[in-house]
Amino acid sequence: MLLIATLIAIIGYAGATWLQWQRLAAPDSGQRNLIRALGLGAFAMHGYAVYKVLHYPEGIDLGTFPVGSFIAWVVVGILLVSSLRQKLDNLFIGAFPMAAITAALAAFGPDTGDHRLYSGGLVAHILLSLLAYSIFTLAALQALLLSRQELSLKHHQTRGLVASLPPLQVMERLLFEMLWCGFALLTVSLITGFIFVEDLFAQHLVHKTLLSITAWLVYAILLAGRVLLGWRSQTAVRWTLGGFLLLMLAFFGSKIVLELVFNGHPPAP
Repeated sequence: MLLIATLIAIIGYAGATWLQWQRLAAPDSGQRNLIRALGLGAFAMHGYAVYKVLHYPEGIDLGTFPVGSFIAWVVVGILLVSSLRQKLDNLFIGAFPMAAITAALAAFGPDTGDHRLYSGGLVAHILLSLLAYSIFTLAALQALLLSRQELSLKHHQTRGLVASLPPLQVMERLLFEMLWCGFALLTVSLITGFIFVEDLFAQHLVHKTLLSITAWLVYAILLAGRVLLGWRSQTAVRWTLGGFLLLMLAFFGSKIVLELVFNGHPPAP
């Protein structure tokens, strides 16, 4: 059933992505409801697949591929809900393929066999971390769209993707709303980490901890720069992507290295 659900999710995401590309040429083509329906169906099947790859009788699998699939699933869920009140449909073009790829890797990739039971406090820390990363993933996609929009407007190219986007000021406002939300979640995640994780600076966690703290500082500087100095456009894009790269290294770079070094059985956080 896992493989069937994953294949249905991949097909749904692929179909919705293709239709969204078609909408770039004709934003008023009336396909929005079909795209959302396909995305929602794929999201439901992906959710079942995520549950199956994460949960085992002996515990939870927090390997690279299951966690990546879970993050992509959360990103799609947040995007589907947020698009009800904000014009975020073009982010589907990045989020849906990412979800399809991570779902496939989780279902067909290797199983680390590292299934563990975690305390309630540690589960809260893990969930907050994953939610923060999901929000920052959306912010990174939004930053890329914002950068493309600004460059196109400077060169007086107003067709295709740019024509379907909200005004530049609205795009910037949406980006910083995502950043504030992600920053708050990351802050609480770090606090709960210091409370519930036995030793955040243990050998197998020190790189993840330092990279996460550095990313937090990058986002703190960016948001302070926005409030105090009015930072915007390409400055905001560069800092957003820089912080996201640090978080990506913290979440997946460290995890991949640990799984290789410890032969698929890294120590518990």
